[in-house]
Amino acid sequence: MPKPRPADARTGWVLAGAIAVAMLALGVVAWLAHWHLGADSAVYRAGAVALLKGEPIYTRDVLTALPDWVRLPFTYTPAAALLFLPLALVPTGLLWGVIGFLSVAGLTVVIAVVLSPSERSRLAWALPVGTASALVLEPVWKTLFLGQINLILMALVVLDVLVLSARGSRWAGVLVGVAAAVKLTPLIFVPHLFFTGRWKDGLRALGTFVALEAVMFAVIPVDAARFWRDSATDPSRVGSVHWIFNQSLNGMVNRASQLAPWSLAVAVAIAAVLAVPAVWLVVRLHRRGESVAALLVTAFYGLLFSPVSWSHHWVWAVPLIVLLLVKGRRIAAGAVFALFAAQIVMVVPNGGDIEFRWGLGTAVLGNIYVLAAAAGILGLAVRELRLTRRGPARVARA
Repeated sequence: MPKPRPADARTGWVLAGAIAVAMLALGVVAWLAHWHLGADSAVYRAGAVALLKGEPIYTRDVLTALPDWVRLPFTYTPAAALLFLPLALVPTGLLWGVIGFLSVAGLTVVIAVVLSPSERSRLAWALPVGTASALVLEPVWKTLFLGQINLILMALVVLDVLVLSARGSRWAGVLVGVAAAVKLTPLIFVPHLFFTGRWKDGLRALGTFVALEAVMFAVIPVDAARFWRDSATDPSRVGSVHWIFNQSLNGMVNRASQLAPWSLAVAVAIAAVLAVPAVWLVVRLHRRGESVAALLVTAFYGLLFSPVSWSHHWVWAVPLIVLLLVKGRRIAAGAVFALFAAQIVMVVPNGGDIEFRWGLGTAVLGNIYVLAAAAGILGLAVRELRLTRRGPARVARA
């Protein structure tokens, strides 16, 4: 094998960076052409502007800084409005391109972290091709189209858990806490740190989250109390939980039960049962150095467990595909890529009460992300159990 050259690594970073710059250039074109893109990024900015102006953030009325083509509420935590303050400096039309640039850059960083240093240096095409290929995946392109920040949050978690924490940094856990302070779902990575024996990092993550939210109780006590009293425990605040694009256990059960009042309790019960093999896998994988695989088990379990996991939240498919390729599992990587590139959830009939009239075949396709992730966790647990019974040598070879 030829010795890795630093020049190859630099070439890969430059080419991947060019994709991010192209995204920013597209954002400038969209701004100048007055295209209506990035509804969610407009909400982020509107929440920040409302905070600056002292206006209510969690209100039944439309936020005053929203453009007239967006009619969405601010559903994020009070601390998110604080962290979004820099976005208030960017014009609404241009913000889509800026967040797109940061998202593509974050996507490249995630791919680079999952790749080994030798692969990054030896294969100049790995980063740009990986970044470009990921853009066709439904969670990725939809995140970019909506102006969502899923890729940015994933990059924060990956950098924290796989880089800072692995190096024993004093800052390990802070990025997880920041990500959780924007969207509550990254809180799942706090117990991940605890279960993998990194108690200080987990406490640092939890402390960062609590500190940011405590600041907002001091700054906007009424709004902060309103969010934690009313919004935080109401999954429907972000939309219809039975809609096909809610690819979580709660979404699947609500579709099957036609919004029965016991649906959430059943979804939580299923998640509790699934937590046993998931936690066992995380601990086993981490102990033998499979830190990326352990993190992905937590990420996909979190998507299943969350009351609402929109299909664009499933950007964790990208590091999974990269990991499978690194391990030489090309068929499995191709299957995962095909699943998320096939746009299945985009073509299955949905909307209104259509989900309640699905047949068995349509229901399988309409819950495909949920079923695939649950099957993956259970399948890995069964495989791990079989390997364990065959002895440490067999586990090492596998």
